[in-house]
Amino acid sequence: MASIRTTFTLDDELAERARQLGINISAAAREGVAAAVHAALARSDRAAYERHPERADRFWTEAEAWNEE
Repeated sequence: MASIRTTFTLDDELAERARQLGINISAAAREGVAAAVHAALARSDRAAYERHPERADRFWTEAEAWNEE
């Protein structure tokens, strides 16, 4: 997977505490961004569903009936 280098600002005390605890800041940032993207996609999917909820579709009922023959 390709990567891109980026820079972000982190509070000095938090960065120092992370170093003391042996936390890999780059890995933690990647995990945090991945979690944020996952959450944003879930919210987006939910909002799309709420705008256009699923409804019963006669086509599928008829298609299931064809399968029973």
